[in-house]
Parts: sequence; C-alpha cells; structure tokens
Amino acid sequence: MTTKRVFLFLQGPHGPYFRQLAHVLRLAGADAWRVGFNTGDAMFWGQKDSYIPFPGPLEDWDATLIGILEDKSVTDIVLYGDSRPIHARALACARERGLGIHVFEEGYLRPYWVSYERDGSNGNSRLMQMQVPDMRAVLASTAAEPPVSPARWGDMRQHIFYGALYHFFVMVANRRYGALPPHRGVPVSREFLGYLKGLLLMPVSGAERRIASWRIRRGRFPYHLALLQLDHDSSFQMHSPFATSMEFLTEVLQAFAAGAPQHHHLVIKTHPLDDGGAGLRRDIRRLTRQVGLTGRVHFLRGGKLAQLLADTRSAVTVNSTSGQQVLYRGIPLRSFGAAVYNKPEFISTQPLPDFFAGALRPDRQAYGDYRRYLLETSQVAGGFYSARARRQLLRQIVDMMLAPEDPYDALKSGKAAPRQQLRLLP
Repeated sequence: MTTKRVFLFLQGPHGPYFRQLAHVLRLAGADAWRVGFNTGDAMFWGQKDSYIPFPGPLEDWDATLIGILEDKSVTDIVLYGDSRPIHARALACARERGLGIHVFEEGYLRPYWVSYERDGSNGNSRLMQMQVPDMRAVLASTAAEPPVSPARWGDMRQHIFYGALYHFFVMVANRRYGALPPHRGVPVSREFLGYLKGLLLMPVSGAERRIASWRIRRGRFPYHLALLQLDHDSSFQMHSPFATSMEFLTEVLQAFAAGAPQHHHLVIKTHPLDDGGAGLRRDIRRLTRQVGLTGRVHFLRGGKLAQLLADTRSAVTVNSTSGQQVLYRGIPLRSFGAAVYNKPEFISTQPLPDFFAGALRPDRQAYGDYRRYLLETSQVAGGFYSARARRQLLRQIVDMMLAPEDPYDALKSGKAAPRQQLRLLP
C-alpha cells in the first residue's frame, strides 16, 4: 500500500508560488499544509483550513514542528532557502525522521531558471562535492541539447512588487507574530521601504543606470567588474569569509591598486535589489581615495549584466550567481566564498593582484559541460514571480517532487523527464 504524501510548506518566495504549487500537488493526490511565521506568509497562502500559524518564540519551534509532523503525518518538507534559522532547524528534524526535503532557491542560472534540489542548496548543495569529470560521465548517456533561454520572463517588477506587499503586511498587521524576529536581521520597515523605493524609482534609477553604463561603454579604458550581493543574502552570510560588502571591496580595491595596469578601471555593480541604504557609494569614494584609484572606479546601481560583460577583462565576486554569466562568456572569474560553480577547471586561484595584472581564462568547454549538467538536473525552467514564469515552472516541478529520486540521481538512472525548449508563454 502506497503512503499518501503529505507536504509541509515553510517559508517561500514572496508571492503566490507556494500556494499554487500546493494546489497542483493536491490535484496529484497529495495533501499540503503551510506553517506561517508572519502575516505576509498568511496572506499569500490564503487558505485558512490548511494554514498553521507559528507566532514564536524561536525557542519553541523545535517542539512545535515535531508536533505538527506527527499530527499531520508529514512525509515531505518544502522550503525556500535552507540557511535561515527556522529552516536549518526544520531540516535537521526532517533528516532525523527520514522525511523528503525539497529546497527551492533562485536559479543558479537565473533569471530563466529556478533551483530545485533535495536536502540542501548553495553551499549545502550536492553540487559542492561533484566534479566536472563525473558530470561528463553522466551526460554521456544523454544526447539532448541543453534548453535555450526565452527572451524574458519579466520577473523583476513582480519580484519587487510582491516583496513590497509582503513586508507591508508584516509591518502593519503582524501583532500576533511579534515574538519571532526577522531572519535577515533587517528591520521590516527598512525592507518595505527598500522594495517600495525600488518600485517607485524604477524609471529614475533606470535612467541613471543607462547614463552610467553609456559612460563606461564609451570610455577608452579596459575595465574589470566587481559584482556585489546583498549583505543579508543567505549565501553571502553563510558561505563567505566576509561580513559585509565593504569588507570584500576593501580587499578588491587594494588588490586592484597593487596589480592592475594603471590605465585599467574597475566597475562596481550592485545587486538589482540593493536599495543603497548603507551609504555604499560614499564608502567606496572614501576607500578609492585612500588606495589611490581616484578616477578609475565606477559605481553602477543594479541593472542587467550582459552589456557590461561584452567588454570586461575579468570579474570578481564573493559567491554571486552572476558568476555563472561571467563563465558562460569565457571571462576570467575570481570568487571568494563557497559556490556551486567553484570548480578548478574554470575558477581562478591566482592571488588577487596577479589576477588583475593578467587573469587566466577558464576552460570554456568544461564550463559548458557543467552548465549543461545543471540544465538537465537542478535548474528548472520558469520563475517564482511573473504568472507565465510560474506556469512554466509548475508544468515540470510537481513530477520532480513526486519522483523517488532527486534530479541528480534521476539523470544518472535515466529516469529524468526530458527538458523542453523554452518559449514565451501567452
């Protein structure tokens, strides 16, 4: 007799994705419940009969979770990101009981794919232990061409909108959940204002970014890229040697001053969702003067990376997924934190001054095989935020969650579903 699958959802991406995923799982014959940790979780779930509020404090979470697992006969846990405290504790509990663990994250090859793995993501992903020769051996059994990306999903505006709405709910109607602190350590009001500012100032920031990008592209200088992340990003906090972006930039600027040719410039690009609230630009100006790089450092707020990559000599990052775009184009990359793409075939290990003086190029064929392996396994076409991206994602992800094997083992055993060529959906 087959045991009925019961999925317990924890925190997910902002917006309706988890609610829609639960609906399709129910159509497949499973049950789905949701634990909510704030009013934003409750509003986006929208189903009182399957919603379980947890008001806190965090010290009560383990006992509460065990009670839920037993009461609902849970077989699987679903969550977005594995590093926040409530998720880390839940994963430990799930592993002790042999439950299925389904971890979603922003795509390693974003923005056209999302990441779906069992047991862990980013620095806790199975990819961290895999080597390129092993991936090539598995790929030898499939002759399929890797999927191509669509023109666009249109996710960024929806991402910012849902983020603002989520934090608005938490800010104005979260009284019953007051005992549980935010996992990012950032005040909810600041998160809300950051998203709202990003949404309202999109036209202004877009114009500012286009002007700055135009000046860089029109400049008669070779340049290198420093790709920043959000300081509160879980991958940055849990899997890097730096506490803040300025710690990272201090090392980068000092090395650039020591190693880069005097006519080379450095372009610092922030994360698309960075609100600039930390005075980063002011700190960069101060540090630039200290290390003697005045006139050779450029600051760029967010935006798309592709145009900048067309002419850059190299790039540095902590462990941003934007490193994948750099490697895809065969550009030298130096990273500092744990990342799923940290493979010796295509990540530089040169001392940073030597890297800026003359970076070694990555093995592009090795990276191509690695990328194809990801597209055949953990990278699923679609997105969390726009309606058409969610439709594309839901077409494939439910079967992957119900399958007995994770995406990596399914490809190795020949049971992975074929990946369709992407197209824009109506």
